[in-house]
Order: sequence, then C-alpha cells, then structure tokens
Amino acid sequence: MPERIKNAREKVVGTKQTLKALDKGEALLVYVAKDADSKIIQPVLALCEAKGVEVKPVDSMADLGSMCGIKVGAAAAAITEF
Repeated sequence: MPERIKNAREKVVGTKQTLKALDKGEALLVYVAKDADSKIIQPVLALCEAKGVEVKPVDSMADLGSMCGIKVGAAAAAITEF
C-alpha cells in the first residue's frame, strides 16, 4: 500500500492541498492518518465521499509524512497521477 504513494508520479501532501485536489477533481486516491485530529480530516473524508474517491487509512501522521518523502507528519495526502 505505501508503495503506491511513494511511487506516484504526482501527489499532494497536507490537508489544504488534498482538499484543493479533491475540489478540482484531481485526487485519484487519498491517504489519511488515523492519529490526525478528526476536526482536520473530517472535511477531507466528507469531500472524498461526495466525490467518490477511495480513502486509505495510514497508522500515523509520521508514517504518512515519511511515505510522502517529507520529514514532518502529514494528516492527509492524495495521489493525483499514478
């Protein structure tokens, strides 16, 4: 599972960028950290449901951040091109 986001040609990292990608219809697959604050990820989950985009849970924000190649945690990330 993590290989998909590591090897994605295009991705966005962070809640704001993920929401923008979802809004524009660019997000193909969204990853959400299980330990992220629900107030932060709830809008992402709601938009994924509305747009019919699959959501993959990740154990922690630290894991998601490292999967995306950044040194800090991430609450959400999206693949925009496989």
